[in-house]
Amino acid sequence: MSLDIFWFLPTSGDTRYLGKSDSGRAASNAYMRQIAVAAENLGYDGLLIPTGSSCLDPWVTAASLIPVTQRIKLLVALRTSLGNPTASARQAATLDEATGGRLLLNVVPGGDATELAADGVFLAHDERYEAADEFLEVWRRVLQGEKVDFDGRHLKVKGAQNFFPPVQKPHPPLYFGGSSAAAHELAAKHVDAYLTWGEPPAAVAEKIADVRERAKKHGRTVRFGVRLHVIVRETNDKAWAAAEELISHLDDETIAAAQANYAGMDSVGQRRMAELHGGHRDKLEVAPNLWAGVGLVRGGAGTALVGDAQTVAQRLQEYMALGVDSFVLSGYPHLEEAYRFAELVFPLLPGKGKVTVDGVLTGGAFDVRAAKKAL
Repeated sequence: MSLDIFWFLPTSGDTRYLGKSDSGRAASNAYMRQIAVAAENLGYDGLLIPTGSSCLDPWVTAASLIPVTQRIKLLVALRTSLGNPTASARQAATLDEATGGRLLLNVVPGGDATELAADGVFLAHDERYEAADEFLEVWRRVLQGEKVDFDGRHLKVKGAQNFFPPVQKPHPPLYFGGSSAAAHELAAKHVDAYLTWGEPPAAVAEKIADVRERAKKHGRTVRFGVRLHVIVRETNDKAWAAAEELISHLDDETIAAAQANYAGMDSVGQRRMAELHGGHRDKLEVAPNLWAGVGLVRGGAGTALVGDAQTVAQRLQEYMALGVDSFVLSGYPHLEEAYRFAELVFPLLPGKGKVTVDGVLTGGAFDVRAAKKAL
């Protein structure tokens, strides 16, 4: 089975602890480049570059990574509520050519009405998916080389064309995540890979079955992936201790404020994340080794797989048994955890290899040579 493991770029900043602490790291382009180079060298297949008012611009960030990467794919957020499909198609074709065919697009209709309003978008939940459906129809047809006339409820174009085709045909692959019926229908009709946040396997199985059945009605097939955090250590005890340490700076007031903010969103996926823990610290292991502590104060993906390498690999394989072939992972802080996950878990996953150096390393080249002579 071909397995893709992506890492995450923290374009809104990074930290060692969730909550108030002095361990924050600014979302500088230099730091994003550092993580990207590390992820490529470690053998990750791609990088998710997120979107939001608190994030660096994903398209500019992606372009800045071209000079420092050669192989790794860039999964860039495509905001269907904010852009024009023809202009976005030109951007995608240009970036796909610049990366040598390494561009992937993560379709984001938007899940925070307050944030959307600040950007001048006042569409209700299902209207955003209607608009995204129209956007993607025009976007896909233009990138496939058609001259498009389209007159929809939300979009109208006449003679839309793209004159510079992308490297990937018919267009860079589309990824997408959403938990509502409208989202599942959009995935079934348009996207290449459906991503779900890390819910318990039984819930993920239900979502996969629904999207798969809907896609079948459109004469299509869809790949599946899971977006998760990971906290992996040499032993299970160390991993759970690291999970507790990650939220050790959180107070009840901060948690309550975050949960109130998320409750005001109309995102079905965000509601499902919140329902896993209800804002309570004592209900965080929502399935074996699936820990919802991140979601106490982080919007979007709020669960982490916690355990030693063998345990985490086993939990990933449980998702793979459902038909999942892609994982988009992250961990705090993102630079160090990219190394830790690759070193500990990659050797246990199909298609991944060992990234550590065999032998005794005690302080330098002379020590290594001495150790080898002694063996």
